[in-house]
Amino acid sequence: MSDESASSRASLATVAAQWTRLGVIGFGGPPAHIALLRRLCVVQRAWIDEHEFEDAIAATNLLPGPASTQLAIFCAWRVRGAWGAIVGGLCFISPGLVVIIALAAVVFAHGAPVAVLGAAAGAGAGTPAVALRAAGGLMGSSRRRAGAQRGARARWVIYAGVGAATAALAGTYLVVVILVCGGVELAVRARPTASVHGAVLGVAAKVSVAGLGALAWVSLKVGALSYGGGFVIVPLMQHDVVTTYHWMTGARFLTAVALGQVTPGPVVLTVAAVGYAAAGLSGALLAAAVAFAPSFLFVLGGARRFHVVRDSERAGSFLAGAGPCALGAIAGSSIPLGLALTHPWQVAVLGGVGVWLFVARRGVVSALLLAAATGALIVGLGG
Repeated sequence: MSDESASSRASLATVAAQWTRLGVIGFGGPPAHIALLRRLCVVQRAWIDEHEFEDAIAATNLLPGPASTQLAIFCAWRVRGAWGAIVGGLCFISPGLVVIIALAAVVFAHGAPVAVLGAAAGAGAGTPAVALRAAGGLMGSSRRRAGAQRGARARWVIYAGVGAATAALAGTYLVVVILVCGGVELAVRARPTASVHGAVLGVAAKVSVAGLGALAWVSLKVGALSYGGGFVIVPLMQHDVVTTYHWMTGARFLTAVALGQVTPGPVVLTVAAVGYAAAGLSGALLAAAVAFAPSFLFVLGGARRFHVVRDSERAGSFLAGAGPCALGAIAGSSIPLGLALTHPWQVAVLGGVGVWLFVARRGVVSALLLAAATGALIVGLGG
């Protein structure tokens, strides 16, 4: 469908109102976002047919960056063209961005109330379990995508193991490792050619910059070089944020991850909390702008050819290596996240969150809210 034909479907005001509503109620991560977009665009308004919506899901999952955000931008493009994509994407992201910056300002402030500090420590304590839950929820479909061939399954295990080990032990090299795994699988499945991924590796090499330049680089990795779902931003950022640039302590990074989980909208908004800790409001806005810019560029530049991305054997081959590596990295990030806990009671909270998620099989948001309430109570009582 052309950009022009799509533009007659709805006004920009309608796009702004509907995508803002999705941004406000979009708790629960990508599955919730996809369900909300399908209900609005396919079921209620019939702006997009079911087959095209499914194709868009497949295409956005083959792109780096936050897939559900890219899907929201694509749907807005399909409804109202390029301006619809820009307005819809910004409206989808903005509510969560405002909330997470406001929370970061309170939580990371000097002299924050004891109850707030306790709630932050409690929610942060649950994030290692959330990382394992995020990885576990994606592993099944990733393994099935690898196919039944023994060699492909063995490589899948190797890629996941390498990703987990890198996230746990050498996080600064994670982007390079993910790209290498994708390149290896691409080489295995296809005849060797001059690969664009080699050029990307050159860009992905560690950059020694400072201040806002470093923040922009870390945010760019999150938005343009992340594969495997929103939570992969945690291992991508953790080493840079805590060890390389010292913008946050390990405990505060746990809190930032928790804020990204309990606020509406994309999980990638965690980068705004990191940006706030690094450079205040300007840092939060810069980090969010850099992290989400690639998603707008991917959709605006390639929405007409999403079917080509979906059907591309080379894209699928690259993702078959990069994807499991990224998922392994999510699981591996639980180790340094767990080591960042500073109070004995946080270990007990982590255990409770684990039971809530893996035994009771309840939701992430409710788990972190309960952990926050527990932390506020414990710290308030002098624990």
